[in-house]
Amino acid sequence: MKIIKLHTSDESLIKRILHNDSKAERELYVRYAGKMLGVCRLYVKDLHYAEDVMVEGFTKAFQNLDKFRFDGSFEGWLRRIMVRQAIDFLRSRRAIQFADIETAEVPAVTTDEPDFDVELLQLLIDNLPEGYRTVLVMYAIEGYSHKEIAVLLGITENTSRSQLFKARKQLEEQLALKKENRL
Repeated sequence: MKIIKLHTSDESLIKRILHNDSKAERELYVRYAGKMLGVCRLYVKDLHYAEDVMVEGFTKAFQNLDKFRFDGSFEGWLRRIMVRQAIDFLRSRRAIQFADIETAEVPAVTTDEPDFDVELLQLLIDNLPEGYRTVLVMYAIEGYSHKEIAVLLGITENTSRSQLFKARKQLEEQLALKKENRL
């Protein structure tokens, strides 16, 4: 009787990769490529560039795999690499621009529709200026604090808050316009 292995842990794959097992490397890549492309796509509008960023992120991850200490999840570690790679890509294209202003309270983006269209939301996020989109994704989706965002992007915490405020406000306005057009 042949036993079929149904699941291989990240830890065992990583250990095999560290011993130059290319099949394990491919398996780990296949396991996370879809999720990591999604992360890159949140920051980079163009799918082709997002794919490039993802591949560069995986390259960096595999080169530094020996630095992963199994303290947290591998997916979280990999995700942080992808976020940093996407930010580096945007910086290299000088696509991120920030305006530093003081803001008041940050409004929440809400929708009354039970079957809210995720593709529409992605399109609306894509339409945001790079600075707004980057901070919004880092804060609302990735869970970074304003302090962490400030350090990663080389901006002040107030700029991070300001960009988030503006992004949410613009999203609310776009959602209101879309809702009016559907009525």
